Amino acid sequence: MGKKKTLTGAFLAVAMLTVAGCSGQGTASGETAAAPADPADASGSIKVLTHRTDLVQNGTMDKYAAEFNKIYPKVKVKFEALTDYEGEVKIRMNTEDYGDVLMIPGVVAKNDYPKFFAPLGSSTELGGKYRFSDKTEVGGKIYGIATFGTANGFLYNKAVWKKAGITAWPTTPQEFLSGLKSIKSRTDAVPYYTNFKDGWPLTSWSNNIGSVTCDARANDKLAGPASPWKKGGELHTIDSLLYDIVDSGLSEKDPNTTNWEASKGLIAKGEVATMQLGSWAITQMRAAAEQAGTDPDDIGFMPFPAQKDGKYCALLASDYQQAVNAHSDHKTAARAWVDWFSEKSGFPAEEGAVSALKSAPMPSTLTDFVDNDVTFMERSEAETGEVNAIDNAAEIGLNKPDYRQKLVDTARGAQKGSLEDFLADLDKRWNEAAGTVGS
Repeated sequence: MGKKKTLTGAFLAVAMLTVAGCSGQGTASGETAAAPADPADASGSIKVLTHRTDLVQNGTMDKYAAEFNKIYPKVKVKFEALTDYEGEVKIRMNTEDYGDVLMIPGVVAKNDYPKFFAPLGSSTELGGKYRFSDKTEVGGKIYGIATFGTANGFLYNKAVWKKAGITAWPTTPQEFLSGLKSIKSRTDAVPYYTNFKDGWPLTSWSNNIGSVTCDARANDKLAGPASPWKKGGELHTIDSLLYDIVDSGLSEKDPNTTNWEASKGLIAKGEVATMQLGSWAITQMRAAAEQAGTDPDDIGFMPFPAQKDGKYCALLASDYQQAVNAHSDHKTAARAWVDWFSEKSGFPAEEGAVSALKSAPMPSTLTDFVDNDVTFMERSEAETGEVNAIDNAAEIGLNKPDYRQKLVDTARGAQKGSLEDFLADLDKRWNEAAGTVGS
């Protein structure tokens, strides 16, 4: 993903599959990776596997390790950054050698966490302290702590929207479309940029599930034959908006030519007005504005255009979660790193992201949301396992780009079909798959 190599919770939430043949070598002991009572109790050399190749290559992670060593001088931290993180870690997990600390790969089924990761404590103990804890809870134990969380919405260039005569956030999908039409008619900017070719940005749309109806359990409610794309349903609203944007000619002319890295400069310079992404992307777009010599404050972030009782809602979703290898010989040192990185490193604030610590304030990147009383809700993950299973059996991929690429192609006439037929087919496949899961 270029400069920011992150797979947000949006990308991972429904991507968990059982890893075929991924069983490790030997049985995990179930021993808790306990936090050291005293820093001196933590010692040894630990390897941290990470997807953030950028932060390892530019020395940022070494700086974090140096700060960590001021408290834990007897622990040596080594980092290994993997470009194809998911693919490489999946292979390594057929052995016991997959680092001491690692980001939980999306390919590991939630119910399999005890096979691969050491428990960090009980859900009672850690649930009150950390956001997103239920994402890694199995049998009353927590197996990972989020590196950070993200809110979802639309990044937009405030100057372009203002030039088009729009200064207030749209409150409905129809108002949002009207805004894009005004941008098309009154400015030279591309109203909306799909990032179609890279694919993964299209998965961000799924992270709006719950924002439409202000329901933190909306994703859980997909478990079973729920007809997720029926009229009035969250996914019907979400995917209809994307379809209507493209169908109305409000996105780039040829989606096959989009480029994620280039898109940062395009929105920074006002050549593109709007993109659907997580709040983690705000800092990147503002950095691009600085490079382009434009005003970083022109990069804004708006919630999904829907309200309940006059209020916007934004679901907070977990990014990767750090876990301790169940087979590590240095569990105490590994746990020391996980706790320090989660609580003391300042990493979430630096990334402009939401801290996993419930006591931490919202980041400055979300000031507009805070000032405008957007309601933040932590997405429930209670039924994630069943939702994943149905999604996989239906071969839809709620958090894979394929089906939304087909949606975009249908909207622009590159693929035959109507919106309603497209969504009806998704519902049919989902409901049929729900009947097979667990049977």
